[in-house]
Amino acid sequence: MIDLTYSRRDILRSSVGLAGLTLPTLLRAKASAAASSASPRVSAKSCIVIYCWGGISHYESFDPKPDAPVDIRGEFAPIRTSVPGIQFCEHIPGLAKHADKLAIVRSVHHNQGGHSGGLYISMTGHTLAGGRAKSRDNWPSLPAMISRFRRPIADTPAAVKLPHAMYDNGTLMPGEYGGWLGPEYDPVLIPTPDGTPFAGVSRATGSELDLKLNLKQRRIAQRRALLRQLERKTDSRPAYDRLDRFRRMAADMLLDSGLSEAYDLEREDPRIRQMYGPHMGGQGMLLARRLVEAGVPVVQVCAGAGDLAGGSGDNWDTHRDHFVKMKRSLLPVFDRSTSALLTDLEMRGMLDETLVVFLTDFGRTPKINKNGGRDHHPAVYSVALAGGGIRGGQVYGASDRTGATPGSNPCTPADVHATVYQAMGIDPRTELHDREGRPYNICDGRALPLF
Repeated sequence: MIDLTYSRRDILRSSVGLAGLTLPTLLRAKASAAASSASPRVSAKSCIVIYCWGGISHYESFDPKPDAPVDIRGEFAPIRTSVPGIQFCEHIPGLAKHADKLAIVRSVHHNQGGHSGGLYISMTGHTLAGGRAKSRDNWPSLPAMISRFRRPIADTPAAVKLPHAMYDNGTLMPGEYGGWLGPEYDPVLIPTPDGTPFAGVSRATGSELDLKLNLKQRRIAQRRALLRQLERKTDSRPAYDRLDRFRRMAADMLLDSGLSEAYDLEREDPRIRQMYGPHMGGQGMLLARRLVEAGVPVVQVCAGAGDLAGGSGDNWDTHRDHFVKMKRSLLPVFDRSTSALLTDLEMRGMLDETLVVFLTDFGRTPKINKNGGRDHHPAVYSVALAGGGIRGGQVYGASDRTGATPGSNPCTPADVHATVYQAMGIDPRTELHDREGRPYNICDGRALPLF
């Protein structure tokens, strides 16, 4: 005989209950982290990780080489920035005006020449050892690790990523997830405010928090009430009760929390929305600001160029037509959206307590190939940091004359991670244990002197 009561409960718990919410695991993790974490003295309260998926060229961004031979320096000229002696590429004039806020690191290097390995080491600080993207033997991503030590305010996730997970030729990449910390530390994937991913990526790509549910709040409330009625008719089980608690919190988040308001970009001042730009790149950066303002400790923005350019299909992996793509869409949209973010954070008095980190897979080759492109180059590349106690207007390290190798103060992604942790008030040498009880220091690097 079929247990109809149990069936109703299970149905409501899954596809029908609260419109298929997938937040219970997230909220359970948040409570666990809050109960078990004791953060050291805090400098930055939140972090926005801007990840240039595909490998942005250091030559055409933060490390131009005007004195190199033409087949290395490329077609673009350098421009002055707000800091004497620091030059950027001519196609990021907005960021050039913010150089006084930026610490540019021009000597990062590693040995991972593929996108999977490059993303993994850049996002985890460790070398990829193989395995599935969501393997629990992987190292946690930088946002996941920050979320382990950061308490979100009530009813917000501890870590969010947007607008989609990172893929290479249809394969989900490792390095974005909670790894051995457990699935509860996987950053929550948030699609665009209209309920669709930013660039047509499948919605079945990971944990999603959909705050625009095509269901009016009244219907959500009615389903929540029905769930309570049915649960009163069933036997109570401790494990299920714990799960149901987080399900109720998920519904509360949709109905009552400030996160729904943060997600609704229509509530933003139209002038601010225009400043970011009328494209997914700009609106994604704006959403990141609104989320940290609402209390999310860490937000990762995938700045893949196809998304930045509003679905043009371009990306930072510019093996072909490098200069055309960079000038036409990649750099202008990237420049507008990121410079708007820095302006906005400063205007709101949020920059001192919000760490902004620019990361990427690797740089691009000195030589321009026969297809007018630059290829993968992990031997040296640039990253940048701003806010959160970072001293702006400085350059750490240098690449050599042709941008091929570090010229001074070489450093690794692990060193960049240690710097982020220090800015966030997290001791980089903190020891955690994996599921098997094995101890790990959360970072093998040393913090760079950027403070």
